[in-house]
Amino acid sequence: MGAFNFTPSDPSTFILMGIPGLEAAHIWISIPFSTFYIISLLGNFTLLCVVGKEQTLHKPMYLLLCMLALTDITSPTFVLPKPLGIFWFNLKGITMAGCLTQMFFLHMVSVMHSAVLVTMAFDRYVAICNPLRYATILTNAQIGKLGLICLIRAVLFILPLPLLLSQQPFCANHIIPHTQCRYTAVVKMACEDITLIRMYSLVLTLVICGFDLTVIALSYGLIIRAVLRISTREDHQKTLNTCTTHICVMLTYYTPGIFSSLTYRLGQSIAPHVHTIFAHLYLLLPPMLNPIIYGVRNKELCDKVVKYTCYRR
Repeated sequence: MGAFNFTPSDPSTFILMGIPGLEAAHIWISIPFSTFYIISLLGNFTLLCVVGKEQTLHKPMYLLLCMLALTDITSPTFVLPKPLGIFWFNLKGITMAGCLTQMFFLHMVSVMHSAVLVTMAFDRYVAICNPLRYATILTNAQIGKLGLICLIRAVLFILPLPLLLSQQPFCANHIIPHTQCRYTAVVKMACEDITLIRMYSLVLTLVICGFDLTVIALSYGLIIRAVLRISTREDHQKTLNTCTTHICVMLTYYTPGIFSSLTYRLGQSIAPHVHTIFAHLYLLLPPMLNPIIYGVRNKELCDKVVKYTCYRR
């Protein structure tokens, strides 16, 4: 498709350039991106439908899985349509309001996702370290309240960023060498002093990552201590098996996220297209892998998925 003249005449319009250096391969790159997205939608909607239909799965652990599935559906859905529009139709323009809205939802859902992982770690801690009180500490109603708290926290923490940026004038040609309006890309175009915005962003990152990872580490530290007190090796294995799925899901989320953030902030010698591809993998791989991991590792859930997808009773 022929290229357009993307020199913006409207100061409220930004230009998303796609994947720098790989413009000729945009169509081919869109194939794995679309495939990952479709697989993630099928997997997560299947999980939601099975848990919703099966009364025996109406338990705190599976309600947390549904929250995770919802974040896995919304995160790429808020972002992927724009890259596909660039890859397929060369639609690179985006308004300032649209850019800031995309940035808000992208980071808000990311914070929500992290909070759900923290809640799941707490769920595993209570189940292993205080099993006799599990049913009273973590009821379905309590899980609903925790989910609401996670959502409110994410909105309150992220909302100031687009609000502060909306007050900024933007310089130069409004070109973003990316497929999405990430905070780190948008803030570089601000003309005036952005010390306050950068400080808030840094504090926010330290608070969210520091708090969430500390709570997860503390939960698993207490879990390991409880496991070591178990006498038999079989009980060790059985107890640890209940945590390995959650650990795998955390690794698929935090590892590419931290790596993408570090390469963007510190890896000045890394090619721009590498930054962009890792940013997409961070958005697409965890949503695709999470339902697969839980489907394989959780026998009860796997049996119910087979029941509803492979045959009818």
